[in-house]
Amino acid sequence: MALTVLQVKNAAPRDKDYGLADGNGLFLWVRAEGGKSWRFRFRLDGKQSHISLGTLDRATLGQARQLAAEARQLVSQGKHPGQERQAKRVQQAIARANTFKELALEWHHHKTPRWSTGYASDVLEAFDRDIFPQVGSLPLADIKPPQWLSTFRRIESRGALESLRKARQRCQEVYRYAIATGRAEYNPIADIGGALRPPASQHYPFLPVTALPALLNAIVSCKAQDTVKLAARLLILTGVRTAELRCAPWAEIDLDTALWTIPAHRMKMRRPHEVPLSAQAMKALHELKAITGGYTLVFPGRNDPAKPMSEAAINQLLKRSGYDGQATGHGFRHTLSTTLHEQGFPSEWIETQLAHVDKNSIRGTYNHAQYLEGRREMLQWYADYMERLNA
Repeated sequence: MALTVLQVKNAAPRDKDYGLADGNGLFLWVRAEGGKSWRFRFRLDGKQSHISLGTLDRATLGQARQLAAEARQLVSQGKHPGQERQAKRVQQAIARANTFKELALEWHHHKTPRWSTGYASDVLEAFDRDIFPQVGSLPLADIKPPQWLSTFRRIESRGALESLRKARQRCQEVYRYAIATGRAEYNPIADIGGALRPPASQHYPFLPVTALPALLNAIVSCKAQDTVKLAARLLILTGVRTAELRCAPWAEIDLDTALWTIPAHRMKMRRPHEVPLSAQAMKALHELKAITGGYTLVFPGRNDPAKPMSEAAINQLLKRSGYDGQATGHGFRHTLSTTLHEQGFPSEWIETQLAHVDKNSIRGTYNHAQYLEGRREMLQWYADYMERLNA
């Protein structure tokens, strides 16, 4: 005979534990020391067994009957309900552990050996800034297209369409990695493409060399950290990539010989690169030495000196100086290349200075050494030329 709610409520402890049957294998178990719980008794493969369905304070009589019916259905399929429940818990624990941040960091670690140090740092910085605060702590399976749309629209609202493009691309790569390793079944970011603005297809903006003195003067007058101002000056004078500059340790720079040697693992093309330093570049480095010489990095981060200066620092400086949309850190490379070609300097010197490595590895290594003094002369002319323009 089935139990009633009143019988369940009034069931009192006895000298020994006992059970009150509700029928179809479900019964209320009452312990001698107090406490009531639901149990389901069943026979599978000729063996008698039972599982707990929870305590009375967690499952009412009606809920216990539903749980028993679900367990009975599993038994009819030849499945042990306790084992199925344990397997489900394991799957749920795995899903909770597979947060987007955990998978993204694993993907980043997997890709890092093929990236330069600066690029790897930039990718992680972008995740920390734009992605992890929004969805990093969520299990991968729980993040739906609307949440991704909200995350990406935060970037879009800043007008940072190129950052948006990169963020979407990298997040989709994380999903592809998760799918390939069995942690995800589909990529929800693929469903929201039409709801976001694509970045305009354009080259990095750059200034003619005749405009650089005015830019440098505007930077000097701008309210910003001296380290960022000096970073912009060195980008203009050397033509290196922004990541190569930001992540430079003092150990790479020889102030006695005026030579900056960047190891292969920090270069985009995975080749070591020597940068001769003009007198003007040396002046900027001596100023920096007085500010950051006690740190490992030439341009330590404002909040964490162990990390390099922010990827966006130089472009933000250009924006505050009144050159938003007119100049970028990368655009200085174009200015240097255009000016030096127009002045008739050998193309081999210029391409080597920009670390556009010769596809012939032996010839490229030879040329790199062969052109060092020529490049030193060329960069000194470039720095002097800007000073003459300013005068």
